[in-house]
This record gives sequence, structure tokens and C-alpha cells, in this order.
Amino acid sequence: MANHLPELKVALGTYGHTRPLKTGVVPISGFNAVFPDISPTHEIFRRMIQEEAFDVAEMALTTYLAAKFYGKPLVALPVMPMRMFHHGTIWCHVRSGIDHSKDLEGRRVAVRSYAQTGPMWSRGVLQSEYGVDLDRVEWVTFEGSHVPECRDPPNAVRAPTGKAMRDMLEAGEVDAAINLDSLLSENVKPLFADAARLETDWFARTGIYPINHIVTVKADLAARHPELLTSLFEAMARSKQIYLQQLAADGPANTADETTIRLGKLVGGDPLPFGVEANRVALDAAADFVHRQKIIPVRYSAADIFPAELSGLSG
Repeated sequence: MANHLPELKVALGTYGHTRPLKTGVVPISGFNAVFPDISPTHEIFRRMIQEEAFDVAEMALTTYLAAKFYGKPLVALPVMPMRMFHHGTIWCHVRSGIDHSKDLEGRRVAVRSYAQTGPMWSRGVLQSEYGVDLDRVEWVTFEGSHVPECRDPPNAVRAPTGKAMRDMLEAGEVDAAINLDSLLSENVKPLFADAARLETDWFARTGIYPINHIVTVKADLAARHPELLTSLFEAMARSKQIYLQQLAADGPANTADETTIRLGKLVGGDPLPFGVEANRVALDAAADFVHRQKIIPVRYSAADIFPAELSGLSG
């Protein structure tokens, strides 16, 4: 029967909550879903934006906001497959003289891309919580936005060809870097030694649970199959439910599971809430940060990001 259904090419990262979907335990009603294996995950974003390579694709939130502004033919689905807090993603060279957030002003800070979502959240924290003037930081980048029309601000410069962010930080060629994997050496220290406590406090005060990724669908496909968005949302919500039930019953099997449990405890409930209303605070904050950081010249709101007919979905 599945062979007679329209094929749907779905590009998603492999997480505990997407595995039931990707292995076929949870079908997408009305479609025969195929799941290409794409790594790293951010390659999905580039290929969806620049090549329209998939029907459905995971997408960095900042990339989608830029894509929306520049008229890319995508529809956003209020499914958030990846999220994390970002106080702990900022690393400094020990000889940089950076002891406090404001010390980043006048320094060179490396990020993979200025428009990358993780650094967007980190800069948002630095600016809104600690008063860092982001215009006084030189942002050293290694690639541009996945949305070609999106340009970096004047205080962003490209790293020399062949240089790696980790190596530049270790050598002191940059003073700090954002969004490296955990990096512990005698040359590097975290900006916030008590990041976990600060993240808990930030969420308690602001209600902001940062969203890294959402899901996008080709606009013409969504128009031809108006049932697709709801079917996809329901399938991903069911896949998540299966994962969380298994996690509660069996406990963590890996560090990703441990992180999911920790996030659930921190936010006091579902570690992966889907839907517009459940994510309104974080969506509005992200849209504000993206505008203030000059990634796009407009300030969207949560209501602008997703089709109105999806506003009542939750899962």
C-alpha cells in the first residue's frame, strides 16, 4: 500500500525522539516517507535552502527567519527537534584577559557562521543579560549564512583559509569562541564557570527555553497537500511521545538521553514541547535577537513564523 502513496523525502537529524519516525514505527499519514542520511545536520539546512533538495527538512531557526525575510519558498512547522541552553557554549583563551562578559568587547570571538543559531542565542544572552555591546566585538567567521542573500555585519571578518576555530582558540589567535564542543585544556576556560546554575536562573526569570531547530516544508508541496502539515506534526509528536515513554521506563542509554532528562527537570515538564503557544516566549525572544543582531532588518513575532492554521497545534 505504501508504494501507492506519494513519496516524501524527509531530512531530519537522528535523535531519540525522531528514531520511531525514521525507522517506520510511526508513519506519516498519507505519505511514503523516505529519510536520507545527511551528516552533519547543518548540511540539511544548506541543501534545503540552496538546492530545495528535500520535501521536509530540519532547519536552524535563525536560518529559517532569514529565509522567510528573503522570500524562500518554505513553510515552517512548529516542531522543535533540537534545543539547548547556551551559557555554557562560550570559551575563552586563558591569556585573553577575559574574566567577565563585558571583557569580550574589543576582542576577537570566533563563530562558525555569524548567522548560526547557537551563537545567536549566546550573543542574545551576552547583550540582554550582561550589557555586552555586540558591535564592539570582532566576530571571526568561517562561513557565511546558508541563505546567500544574508550578509554579515561590518564587524564580522572571515578567518584565513585553512584555519580551524578550535586551533585558533588554542593558539590564542582569537580570544574566545562560541559553540565548540566541550573543550578542556590548559589554554581554554569557559566564560561562565557556573553555566548550569545561570541557565536555570535565566529560564526561571525569563521563561525562555532556547530553540535551535524547527522543521520546514516546501511551500508548493504544502499547498498541493494541505493535510501534510497536520499529518507531519502529529507523526513527529507521536514519535516524541514514544521516545519519552521509553526513556521514563528504561532510563538513559546515552549522553543524549541524559541531556533530555536534565532539560526536562530544568524546565519542569516536557523537554521537547511542540506547538506555537508552548514556545511563544522563546520564539519572540529569538526573533528579537535576530533583529537586534542585524541578521535581518525586521523583527518578527511568534505569530509571523508559522501559518495561522497551525497555531492551535500542540504536542
